[in-house]
Amino acid sequence: MSFAKLISLFEEAQIMTFIGYFFLFNLGIIILEILVDVFTLKKRRWKDTIANISIFIINQLLEKTIIGTIGVVCLVPVSWLSFFEIPLHIYTWILAFFVADFTYYWMHRLEHEHRILWASHSVHHSSEDYNLTISLRLSIVEGLFEWLFLIPMVLVGFSPFQAIVGLVLVAQFQTWIHTERIGKLGWLDGIFNTPSIHRVHHGSNNKYLDKNYGGFLIIWDRLFGTYQKEEEPVVYGLTKNINTNNPIKINFIEYKHILEDVKRCKTLKDKLRIVFGSLIWKP
Repeated sequence: MSFAKLISLFEEAQIMTFIGYFFLFNLGIIILEILVDVFTLKKRRWKDTIANISIFIINQLLEKTIIGTIGVVCLVPVSWLSFFEIPLHIYTWILAFFVADFTYYWMHRLEHEHRILWASHSVHHSSEDYNLTISLRLSIVEGLFEWLFLIPMVLVGFSPFQAIVGLVLVAQFQTWIHTERIGKLGWLDGIFNTPSIHRVHHGSNNKYLDKNYGGFLIIWDRLFGTYQKEEEPVVYGLTKNINTNNPIKINFIEYKHILEDVKRCKTLKDKLRIVFGSLIWKP
């Protein structure tokens, strides 16, 4: 696939219109929940909500300029290494969505298991609130590297366009699950990522740590041993909270902590293990 073809798809493909409407729908339910919380006097950390919205605005500005183009530019040369190209039609879009969902599971899991990746993903987990604006609280730098996880999809024949859009759809699906206003959904909680299942993922309770990585399907967690039902009240946030509503600090505080730990290490091996190893390892 050429750069020109990929750009034309992003500009002209009908699925981009669907994504646009999906995006507006998600913004709509976020605004609706805020209004409902105001009128029902539901307790909410409003400075936290403002921080989430601020991070979202920064992300939109970056995605529309520098960071948003990196994955596009880098995945096109990868597609040239593929032996064949999967055609674009309804059946391959369905397949691409589920392959992207499987890809998301492993990307998400690795972001929890390796500290350098957690440094960006922890932004999403650092709020002690849980409401729909948390879906807007995403690292402003993760676009620099998350495209790397789409390389296998592109190598097996999916176009960079399908791979990127598939992952976008998996991410957009997850907006509605960031809420306490929807309870358990019975058998659906065992198949799909639902509000109850995702509340567990955001919990800092010991039994909830590193569980429920799935994006759309939660079946991946059941297959790979990371599934956990909601069984006790969820304590949101990190195991050690950052206590700030500054959008810049929220995005970079874990990088600062990594640098501090690296400076304490005496050997290069320990320095590298701090950066690329597990979250809890210390020399």
